[in-house]
Amino acid sequence: MIRLGLLDFDTSHVVAFSQRLNQLGVAKDQWVEGARVVMGCPGESRLAPGRIAGYTEDIRKMGIPLVDKPSEMIGKIDGLLLCSLEGGVHLERARPFLEKGIPIFIDKPFACSRVQATTLVELAKKHKAPIFGSSSLRYADEVVKVLTEIPAADRVGAAAWGPASLSEIPDRNPGLYHYGIHAAEILYTLMGPGCARVQASYQKDTDQVTGIWADGRVGTLRGLRAGNQGFGLTLFGKKAIRSQVVGTGTIYRELLKQIVIFFQTGKSPVDPAETVELIAFLEAANTSAANHGAMVELV
Repeated sequence: MIRLGLLDFDTSHVVAFSQRLNQLGVAKDQWVEGARVVMGCPGESRLAPGRIAGYTEDIRKMGIPLVDKPSEMIGKIDGLLLCSLEGGVHLERARPFLEKGIPIFIDKPFACSRVQATTLVELAKKHKAPIFGSSSLRYADEVVKVLTEIPAADRVGAAAWGPASLSEIPDRNPGLYHYGIHAAEILYTLMGPGCARVQASYQKDTDQVTGIWADGRVGTLRGLRAGNQGFGLTLFGKKAIRSQVVGTGTIYRELLKQIVIFFQTGKSPVDPAETVELIAFLEAANTSAANHGAMVELV
C-alpha cells in the first residue's frame, strides 16, 4: 500500500481525496484502491487562510495523523499530494520533497507562470522525482467517452467551456489560473499540445480565448461567470462532431485512479511538457486579455 502525505488544507480537495483513498465517508463506488493518506500537514495559505481550520478538523476526524511542518513527513511517506489552492506557491512547497526524490501530485493550478512550471519539471527531472499535475475534469466520463468516438488523427478542432470565477486576491491565481484552468484542461485533453499563439478577450461575465495550434487547428475556451456555469465541450472531427455537457459526479474518483497509477509506476499520465504548455497557454491568455486582445505567441 502506497503511503501518501497531504500538504496544505485550504481546499476541499484534501477532504475529497482522503475520503476516497481511505474509504471513509463516501459511497463504496467512490472508493479508490492502492494508496492511503497516512499523514497530513495543514500548512498555510495566502489565498484562503480561513478554510484551513475546518478542513483540518475534517481530516483529524478521519484519524489521519497531523504534523506541524511539511518536513516532518519526509521519510515517512512514499508520495505527496500537494493541494495548495494557490498555484504560485507550489514550487516552494514542492522543492524540499523533490530534492529528496519524493514523487508529487500537484493539484490545479500546477503553477501560475511558465517559468514556475518549467522549473518544477526541471527540478523533478534533476532529482529523479516523478511529478504529475492535472485537473479532475480531464478524467470526467464524458471527456473520456468523446475521445473514443473521434480518434486523435480525426480531430480538427475543439471548444471547451466552464466556470471561470476569479480569485478574491487578484495577484494570487490571476485570471484564468484560478478556476478557468478546468476548462483549459478539457480543451488540452481534446486538442493535445502544440498551441502556437493565443488571443483572448475579458468581459465582466465571460472570458473568450482562441488558441491557434501549429498545425492550423483551432481550440477555443469560454470561461463563464454568469448564467449557467456548467462544464461542456464540442469536439470537431473530419467525419463527425460531438457536443457534451460534462458532469462532475465521478471526477475525483477517476483522477485518484490516475494518481495511484502514477505513484505505482512513477510515470505521469500527462506528459509534463504538456502541463508546462497548458500553463503557458493560460499565461498567454491572461496577457492577451490585459492588452485588448493582442495576439501572444507561445513559441
